[in-house]
Amino acid sequence: MWVHALGFTALPHLGGFLGWFFTRKEVPTWFEDLKKPSWRPPNKMFPVAWTTLYTSMGYASYLVWKDLDGFNSQAVVPLGLYGAQLALNWAWTPIFFGAHNLKLALMDIVALYGLVLGTMYSWYPINKTATLLMLPYLAWLTLASSLTYRIWKDNPEKGKKKE
Repeated sequence: MWVHALGFTALPHLGGFLGWFFTRKEVPTWFEDLKKPSWRPPNKMFPVAWTTLYTSMGYASYLVWKDLDGFNSQAVVPLGLYGAQLALNWAWTPIFFGAHNLKLALMDIVALYGLVLGTMYSWYPINKTATLLMLPYLAWLTLASSLTYRIWKDNPEKGKKKE
């Protein structure tokens, strides 16, 4: 049913919207002052990338849910892993931009990467298309993880928000 597809597809965007709320004031101020690698994408690329990725992963979760005939005992692991990775995804932005805790943000994104791999592994026997829809997300997380690491290493004095 299209209502379910729309709901699953929209769900990741809720955290994305909250992430925007945390970054909107921090990007032109605190983030601009950080030392960043030359290979980082321009700031205007992030909303485009995340809108695409959230839509793709949300629709992928719908495909898995549909193929498992909804929420049932078979769905606990594949959709539980998806929910856990989504929670870590949503947590990264307030940790990084809100708390300015670069080390914790790095730990979060490394754990997130592992959960995304676990999610994809659990989805593969259920729906290969859903698994493939997660590949761009994994690629972006590779870049985001590298960027988080580099920013953490290059900005040791800016690793925590001053109260």
